[in-house]
Amino acid sequence: MVTVRGDRGMSTAEYAVGTIAACAFAGLLFKVVTSGEVQELLVGLIDRALKVAE
Repeated sequence: MVTVRGDRGMSTAEYAVGTIAACAFAGLLFKVVTSGEVQELLVGLIDRALKVAE
């Protein structure tokens, strides 16, 4: 009798591709968050939150 087992986990190549994709996404997210418009938006949001808390 032949037992067929499903793939479990990721192979080394899949880990490499996943790591590269995660790094690319982190780089893109960093560029977006450090842009001037987003920083102004975040600072405004934080200021409003602190004023509400007072």
